[in-house]
Amino acid sequence: MRILYGVVGEGMGHAMRSSVVLSHLFEEGHEVQIMASSRAADYLSKRFADVHRIHGFHIISEENRVRRTRTLFSNVFKGTKALPGQIKAYFDLTDEFEPEAVISDFESWTSLYGESHRLPVFSIDNMQIIDRCTLPGEVLIGQRANFRIAKTFVKTKLPFSEYFFITSFFYPPVRKDRTALFPPILRPEILNVESTHGGHLLVYQTSTSHDELLKALESTGMECRIYGLRRDIDADVVEGNLRFRPFSEETFIADLASARGVVASAGFTLMGEAIYLRKPMLAVPLRGQFEQVLNARYLEIDGYGMAADLVDEDSLSAFVESLPEYEESLETYSQDGNSLLFEALDEQLDKAAAGLIELHPF
Repeated sequence: MRILYGVVGEGMGHAMRSSVVLSHLFEEGHEVQIMASSRAADYLSKRFADVHRIHGFHIISEENRVRRTRTLFSNVFKGTKALPGQIKAYFDLTDEFEPEAVISDFESWTSLYGESHRLPVFSIDNMQIIDRCTLPGEVLIGQRANFRIAKTFVKTKLPFSEYFFITSFFYPPVRKDRTALFPPILRPEILNVESTHGGHLLVYQTSTSHDELLKALESTGMECRIYGLRRDIDADVVEGNLRFRPFSEETFIADLASARGVVASAGFTLMGEAIYLRKPMLAVPLRGQFEQVLNARYLEIDGYGMAADLVDEDSLSAFVESLPEYEESLETYSQDGNSLLFEALDEQLDKAAAGLIELHPF
């Protein structure tokens, strides 16, 4: 089939997940044109041809908090300015490619294209769990306002998709039809690496505003391999038990696979990879971003790690003391790579090719 594939550029997890799905689609013989924004376009352009750059939604954050007013202003202003170019890009694509189906990883323009041209649209992302599943009260405590905002936003992103593939390491009840939950999509680098039981903590923190973080890490006495805090280094810098490392995907994965535990934000991709490799995680959600709060709270509910508002000596000490308990819980986690999602996706695409998909009415 000729497939139009859209990838939102906010957060590299969407791009990495989509890269795995795209590789599968090409292996199955499909023709694919890719629409992506921001960093996702950069990432995918290095791996695939036919990547078209578009404007997409982005989040502005400072001091570990989403800045909603600045985010809204930036997206409305830039989105309006980009509109003529977006329309032209899709008209050009229509003339040249004539897609038969659309797959979207939380990207609105490709979804709108599919809907307006009466094509089957398939959603693959982790965000739709907020709208299409029933979340228990315990994960909503103190977050109901953020939950309502997030749910409204998610609900409007891809409202008329024919099928929703939701990736998740937790499984709340599905409350809407045409929806199924699947394990996280994992990169080959994660599937192929050997998980070992080391003695260090992997720390990934891109914000330099956490004043207590380094003091807390020092207090553990454990080796801490830290990524993101010092972006200007090109070699390791060691200060006591703290090892600051320049970013390298290969080194990062090796440190993840051999870590005793992980300290990071509550982004879905790294959390899914840590759980697959059976690494306990101390997750610090970005304030104001309900999806990260949801991830962190379910991580704690399932016994795979701990959620915290910030990393200080108390939270880190509690996390380190509980590592054996988290490791015991993680022993029961398993998934068969990406096979379940790929089988379900192939089935839906076969139905679409045979004209057996009933399109969602407007």
